[in-house]
Amino acid sequence: MTQSVLPDAERALPAPLVGIHGVSRRFGDVVALDDVTLDIRQGEFFALLGPSGCGKTTLLRILAGFESPDTGSVTLDGADLLSRPPHRRPVNLMFQSYALFPHMTVAKNVAYGLERERLPRAEIAKRVAEVLETVGLTEQAKRRPHQLSGGQRQRVALARAIVKRPRLLLLDEPLSALDKKVRGEMQLELKRLQHEVGITFVVVTHDQEEAMSLADRIAVLDAGRVQQVDEPITLYERPRTPFVAGFIGANNLFAGRATAGGLDVPGLGELPAADRLPDRAEALLAVRPEKVRFAEEQGLLRGEVADVSFYGGVSHISVRVAGRPEPVLVAAQGATRVRPGATVSLTWQADDAVLVPR
Repeated sequence: MTQSVLPDAERALPAPLVGIHGVSRRFGDVVALDDVTLDIRQGEFFALLGPSGCGKTTLLRILAGFESPDTGSVTLDGADLLSRPPHRRPVNLMFQSYALFPHMTVAKNVAYGLERERLPRAEIAKRVAEVLETVGLTEQAKRRPHQLSGGQRQRVALARAIVKRPRLLLLDEPLSALDKKVRGEMQLELKRLQHEVGITFVVVTHDQEEAMSLADRIAVLDAGRVQQVDEPITLYERPRTPFVAGFIGANNLFAGRATAGGLDVPGLGELPAADRLPDRAEALLAVRPEKVRFAEEQGLLRGEVADVSFYGGVSHISVRVAGRPEPVLVAAQGATRVRPGATVSLTWQADDAVLVPR
């Protein structure tokens, strides 16, 4: 008996757990959310990414029940979520400040929510022991928050949130209070825990690196609107709006009009891109610094090296090009022999450039 295997494109995606449709929210003259529509799938790690004031925290608070939208609907498993008060929702929120009780032990902090629900003591003890083992804090169970490191306090807050077994866990800038080294370690830990406990995580962050390393999919917001929802690699390599092209990672952006071969940029001529847009349509050409190479002969652009910096195995070179106000950025592996003041030619493959409609 043979088993049929569907192509990747035909395999069923996980069912949406949360449906957000046409959600808007205003605070006086300020539009925090403007007709936001997106789905969050069962069991995924979903990130809301954007600059301060883009509306991501307002959306998180609507999911938690601390805000109500002016218009729109939010469903959980197809049922209306907005009509349920916060304490009746299978949703938990992990605060940025962790909000631990300083006078309680780690175990008591984790048990607090279960005790409020008046669960049997044996059940509470069993679930607390299980979750402390999951987050690696069994030996710290009798310590108080001030006796823990920042990373350990973050784990206590996470344990307290997942011990109630919510369908949806909301995390508001969960790693912002940690230093860079611990933050990197906790990113890996959060990802591991999310897979282990099987709960859908929604994280709010302005940190692109954090979102890209944690999330299965990312919604990029700006001025209350969803700009793009995609997997991290697609978001990086194929931005669909000018905002996403400029916000996600470093990018070289050229403004001009679409042609059969790419983009006609005033003062620079035709620059190649594989995408096709209607002829003469206004667009941006985006090419990542790591896709730009130094050409042995005449390249696409010619300019003078303005600055060279070395960061952990990668050289960042900025090149001034006549007719362009911003330097062109180049990222090269390892140390580079190029020095400031040198005249260089730059090139890239058409497939490495993206055309973004303006």
